[in-house]
Amino acid sequence: MMQLDWEAAHSTALREYVEMGMSFAEAARALNERFGTAYSRNAAIGRARRMGMSSPGRAKRVARPKPPKPTATRLRKRRERALSGDAAKTDVRERAAALQLRCVAINPRHVSLIELEEPDCRYPYGGDTEGEPITFCGHPRREGSSYCVSHFHLTSAPELGRERAPAKVPLRLVDAA
Repeated sequence: MMQLDWEAAHSTALREYVEMGMSFAEAARALNERFGTAYSRNAAIGRARRMGMSSPGRAKRVARPKPPKPTATRLRKRRERALSGDAAKTDVRERAAALQLRCVAINPRHVSLIELEEPDCRYPYGGDTEGEPITFCGHPRREGSSYCVSHFHLTSAPELGRERAPAKVPLRLVDAA
């Protein structure tokens, strides 16, 4: 039941409850018990604001002091600490060369979407440049996966330790407009 208009007795009782230090939720419950209404906490808050009342028993918010601005010496010390690590001293090219990418030694069959069948691996190839066709691996899938064994291990995170069942979504061809 939604109350659109507050009766004068209800407003007076709300003012009394708030002045007694009740929260708006408690005041709404007390109003509902006393008058048989169905006011919500938010309705009590809205009515109190329209009546010019503030929150019950709440202290005004005090602005927190701002941290001091960093001085030149603090900035220099912070910069020295950041540069003291070994990672910061190595060149970006050296770090990129040391990066080990996960690769799979498999020759994909490059099956198109139209030729892709139920037991085929769905690992995509291509589509990196404009107009390059997207093909799929096409090797036999691993049981419970959408990918062959090699691509399954390439795409799954080894730290997870558990396997997810692939979603069974049938593919269908539609005419392009």
